[in-house]
Amino acid sequence: MITAYCNRNNQITPTVITVDDPIPVASIWLDIYQPTEAERLWLASYSAEDVPDRNDRNEIEASSRFYLNSDGLHINALFSQRTGPTLASVNVYFNLREQLLITMRDDDEPLISSLITDIEKVQFLHSTPQQLFIHLFKMQVDHLADLIEEIYSALNNVSQEVFDKDRIDEVFKLITIKEDSNGKARLNLLDTQRVLKHMQRDYHNKLSGTEMKEISHMLSDIESLIPHSQFLFEKLNFLMDAAMGFTSLQQNKISKIFSVAAVVFLPPTLIASTYGMNFDLIPEIHWRYGYPWSLLLMLASAVATYWFFKIKRWL
Repeated sequence: MITAYCNRNNQITPTVITVDDPIPVASIWLDIYQPTEAERLWLASYSAEDVPDRNDRNEIEASSRFYLNSDGLHINALFSQRTGPTLASVNVYFNLREQLLITMRDDDEPLISSLITDIEKVQFLHSTPQQLFIHLFKMQVDHLADLIEEIYSALNNVSQEVFDKDRIDEVFKLITIKEDSNGKARLNLLDTQRVLKHMQRDYHNKLSGTEMKEISHMLSDIESLIPHSQFLFEKLNFLMDAAMGFTSLQQNKISKIFSVAAVVFLPPTLIASTYGMNFDLIPEIHWRYGYPWSLLLMLASAVATYWFFKIKRWL
């Protein structure tokens, strides 16, 4: 689906177009959602060079993700997307031209949806392609900062629950989910940092002083967020080690109980085995009080063994 956002009298209005339509004259943003091959070829007719297909957009080499040619600045950027309690990273392709911003995406990215909501307001302050691009990445940096704060808050609660044996399975699951989310948040931070540095280096002549200042502020924010994500990795590793240590301790306690129980019942078993032998000359076998005597002896041996363990503080 192709949506053109046109700036008319400082009011941006969306217009859905097809491959049979030309790009509206007043367009400042062209958003192509889940592009078909026909739509990609349609965009190629407005481009001096080839338009990347889906495989090209998912390349990880820096030369494929950030480059400048006669069609302007080309960027493949990672954005975070929630899928239930977990986080996913999705690619969004940008082609920033002097008078037009082109985005191509295969997934419904929440930040772009938020930008579209902002655009549909009566007055939208960002009325150039460059301003839209920078505004979107400011939203991205703010979103990642909120995400890191959310992970940190969740880990504070986990710290209180890591030694609760009734919730240890939930703790392990939560730590695993937060570790994955923090990893994706850090990846998105580093990717956004590369995007902004690439723009700052190769596109500075097309940006105003205010726009360059905003990019510098975003880079500064990212620099401050990266150590936070590293701290979260260390905290997650500590909590995982603590949870595993606590689990091992609980298992050792259970094993200790079984071991002590086996040793406590070893003397009674020996006595029972002795009197259970099939010999006629066992002195107590014809004794009237032989059976109570054997029971009392077994009980006394078990109590004595238990008392010995308590004296040694092995229990």
